[in-house]
Amino acid sequence: MNETARKPRVAGFALFTLFLTAVFVALGLWQLQRRAAKHELIAALTERLADAPVPLPLPVQWAALNPARDEFRRVSFSATYAPMPDAMVYSPGSAVRTDASGPGTWAFLPARLATGETVVIDAGFVQNTMQDRSVEDRAVKKLVTGTPVALTGYLRFPEAPGSLTPAENRDKRLWFVRDHLAIASALGWGAVAPFYVDLEQPAPENGIPRPGPLDVHLKDDHLQYAITWFMLAGAVLIAFGVWVRGRRPGLSLQ
Repeated sequence: MNETARKPRVAGFALFTLFLTAVFVALGLWQLQRRAAKHELIAALTERLADAPVPLPLPVQWAALNPARDEFRRVSFSATYAPMPDAMVYSPGSAVRTDASGPGTWAFLPARLATGETVVIDAGFVQNTMQDRSVEDRAVKKLVTGTPVALTGYLRFPEAPGSLTPAENRDKRLWFVRDHLAIASALGWGAVAPFYVDLEQPAPENGIPRPGPLDVHLKDDHLQYAITWFMLAGAVLIAFGVWVRGRRPGLSLQ
């Protein structure tokens, strides 16, 4: 192949190299932007978790609540657990509860406010029960006393199921995603608040289910990913340089 025929080939490879380099650099910069956003989120959530609890928002304010501004707000209120079927939500472990690192279930129960509205309570973690409905039934029965209870917890919003999320088991009242709205509809709890409350306290005497304080442990690998993308960009440029040097002496891109 003569030099004239080689030049378009080298120029095409150069353009392809520049394209790959630009893509890898852009992905690296995107990861750095995600890292900055993640750090802002962690700071905001840490601040909310450390704040003193405030009164539960009034029902007329519920429609204006949103996860970006209100997720993990600490609240205190009084409610009465309703004598209705509870739900278990399977969890392989929690990213915001250091004492819930292994598999188990969250106990979801409806509770009535003095004004008549229903708020769903995640009453806490039940370790290693998986689909053991009898364990949770015994635990939840002790919570439903018919008397108001002073509760402190965190505002949480429903999760959306993923494409691989298993379907719920209605017979065992077992779900695999914390979508309290879907649970309430399935179990006949009636209209419920658009949020649920992740209970911090009080804890039952036997510790089942186990509420507790939340702590932010969001995964932050963005810097590692950014470095990887930048290294790939550098590797592509180096590979192109080595390839060009291996060509016949005197060949240029001109």
